[in-house]
Amino acid sequence: MRNFPSKEVVERLRKMYPEGARIELVSMNDPYTKLIPGDLGTVEFVDAIGTIHVSWDCGSCLGVAYGEDVIRKI
Repeated sequence: MRNFPSKEVVERLRKMYPEGARIELVSMNDPYTKLIPGDLGTVEFVDAIGTIHVSWDCGSCLGVAYGEDVIRKI
């Protein structure tokens, strides 16, 4: 069972990754994604469970799962 982040953590993520922020994928814990480390995208929003929704430059819209995937702001 996945532990969801607190409201404080979600708010911190929203401040760290506001709409329009550019990010780079470091790693993703999803065996089915075609995204690879180094892929770039633009943050759309952070939802109530801390998933960072991204419009990836390659056309994907896969979200970044809090505590599972790693990104960095560029």
